[in-house]
Amino acid sequence: MKKATIQLDTLTCPSCVQKIEKATKSLSGVDKESVKILFNSSKLKFDFDPEKLSVEEVEKAITALGYDVKKTQVKDK
Repeated sequence: MKKATIQLDTLTCPSCVQKIEKATKSLSGVDKESVKILFNSSKLKFDFDPEKLSVEEVEKAITALGYDVKKTQVKDK
């Protein structure tokens, strides 16, 4: 498993958070319990299995919802 932090464009409301959380949790390879959005800093944090999912696929899921990804950081867990 790896840990990822995605810096999003500014989040403006709780429904934005819910949409992004739901989309991230629906992806196979994401540890659903680890998904957290830090509203004040507009960051999405989650753990994922790089053999099942790439961080680019998560970024695509977020941009498909209409949100911008600014920066992504991946670390070993």
